[in-house]
Amino acid sequence: MTRFLLLPLLLLATSTIAAEPARPLIVELFTSQGCNSCPPADALLRDLAKNRPDVLPLAFHVTYWNNLGWRDPFSLDAATARQTSYNRISGYGGNYTPQMVIEGHIDAVGSDRRAITAALKTPPQTAPLQIQLARTNTTVTIDIPAGTGNGRILLVGYDPEHQTAIPRGENAGKTLVEANIVRDFLPIGTWTGTAVHLTHALPTGERIAVLVQAADGRYLGAVRE
Repeated sequence: MTRFLLLPLLLLATSTIAAEPARPLIVELFTSQGCNSCPPADALLRDLAKNRPDVLPLAFHVTYWNNLGWRDPFSLDAATARQTSYNRISGYGGNYTPQMVIEGHIDAVGSDRRAITAALKTPPQTAPLQIQLARTNTTVTIDIPAGTGNGRILLVGYDPEHQTAIPRGENAGKTLVEANIVRDFLPIGTWTGTAVHLTHALPTGERIAVLVQAADGRYLGAVRE
């Protein structure tokens, strides 16, 4: 009897090893240290970063709050432009904070845990590209295999966590603890279904991610280092 039980177990182990790893689900938070409704969304993103290894949460700090009492030191013009690119799906018809965009096509208020949890239950609709990522002291090398589809290749540099004491503005007197803060966001090429090999200067940030995103916003592949 033991002999017959062993074979299914070995087959199960073999199939588990052979299975392709799923890419992380992508959550983008558009936030600002000058916005008093953003800290709960920042806390939710930090919770995802700590407790959901299947999720890559990224905090994009926008610039349009900077003239309202406090200039966010992590704000980027690229973050504001990134959010504007999602206006077609915005429930408000334009930029707002806090906004979360899940998987490039689902819009939610960034502090709405129920809506975000529900959105994260939907698996990616396409088989993920198995992107290879390697870094040296000065460069990052990216290899994307051949496949079906096309999309932009995005290089992201981010810091895992920062604490910031806020002396002015709507969050005056608070110390904000924020996770996965985007420090650099760079479109570096296009993937059109043929294999791609790229070498690029390291982005600003302690950690690196590479995303391949189709024109409709959906992700074809993602990897983090």
